[in-house]
Amino acid sequence: MAETVSFLKPRAANPATNPVIDEVVRANIAVKRANALELLHAIAEEHGAQLGQVTFANSFGAEDMVLTDLILAEKLPIEIFSLDTGRLPAETYTLMGEVEKRYATRLKVYFPDATAVETYVRSQGINAFYESVELRKACCAIRKVEPLKRALAGKKAWVTGMRAAQSATRTELPVRQFDDANGLEKYNPLSDWSEQEVWAYIRIHGLPYNALHDQFYPSIGCAPCTRAIAVGEDVRAGRWWWEDPANKECGLHKK
Repeated sequence: MAETVSFLKPRAANPATNPVIDEVVRANIAVKRANALELLHAIAEEHGAQLGQVTFANSFGAEDMVLTDLILAEKLPIEIFSLDTGRLPAETYTLMGEVEKRYATRLKVYFPDATAVETYVRSQGINAFYESVELRKACCAIRKVEPLKRALAGKKAWVTGMRAAQSATRTELPVRQFDDANGLEKYNPLSDWSEQEVWAYIRIHGLPYNALHDQFYPSIGCAPCTRAIAVGEDVRAGRWWWEDPANKECGLHKK
């Protein structure tokens, strides 16, 4: 039998998810971890150590896996919740299951209002978000913003995995800010972390992560609104790629 020859070239490993880790990097990550833990402990102490007063929005990106590990491994009194928009990639659901298994926990998941989703799809179309910024933001409002408001109701503080270096809309991201839209304090413990530091932490601690990251998806949201990026592109280039970079937020994080 003749040998089958494939002319398809395997895609190279993603260098972003496989940083070089030497003793200097390990020492730096240890310091970053200690600083983040100190801040998380301070947040819990200031806003009440009772579970439920402080909550962390986990979208299962790389940054969120770092914070998930810090919170659950250290048993901090910080609630964790997630938003299931109904259009997440299969890889995200796989990761959700891995997180529950690793940390012996059950995730607190919020879903969009079914009637609102049905009305939007029936009136605008299943993929109307491609047609205009207004329709895309309307979809995000139904699938993300409204469930977020329910998740944050009655909370005193909100922790996020945002980093200042992620996009043009986040360049001046403070560690602490007041969120007017939701009426509570908002914290970004990884604001000054680089993408390399995030991945170094994940590799050093052997954390589970979304398999799409290895396929050049640095930022992962809903499946129809996320694509892989080319090496050298901005880390948020794959989110709502058909829009102007200045518009690339879903309404969860308003300035």
